[in-house]
Amino acid sequence: MNSLGNLIGEICKVVLPIKEEFYIGNVNSQIAICTLSSVSLIDDLKDHGALSNVAIIGRLFSENKGIDSIIQYIYQNKNIKKIILCGKEVWGHKSGHSLLQLHKNGVDENFRIINSTSPEPYLTVSKDAIEYFQKNITIIDLINETNLEKISKNI
Repeated sequence: MNSLGNLIGEICKVVLPIKEEFYIGNVNSQIAICTLSSVSLIDDLKDHGALSNVAIIGRLFSENKGIDSIIQYIYQNKNIKKIILCGKEVWGHKSGHSLLQLHKNGVDENFRIINSTSPEPYLTVSKDAIEYFQKNITIIDLINETNLEKISKNI
């Protein structure tokens, strides 16, 4: 990732602070929910009672550090078997698209997500973690879905 991207990310943290990145729920659940850029959807799902049925609810803004964090979390918490990918896609970064492409195609020799149209889809996690993600996780693609009832039907 380039230094300009890092600088912009740090500026965004100050100018546009975001309250919660994720909530931990039922650690025995096999389900994770990723709300992409829909930050308020995290609280809506929590308030709707989803945390009793899912292991974690979080957001995903970036096609690199954010995906690295998801892959690492799943690799360390091997009870998770399904990700519900919902909420509004991240304009410009297309992090949801990149997560789907990673799941389908993996990375090249430079750890670039194959077939990603994101600007900086380079990962730093291990090949083992990526392969685990590809082989053991099912993704329910609800990108751009923000309706709580429709999302809850997939839990």
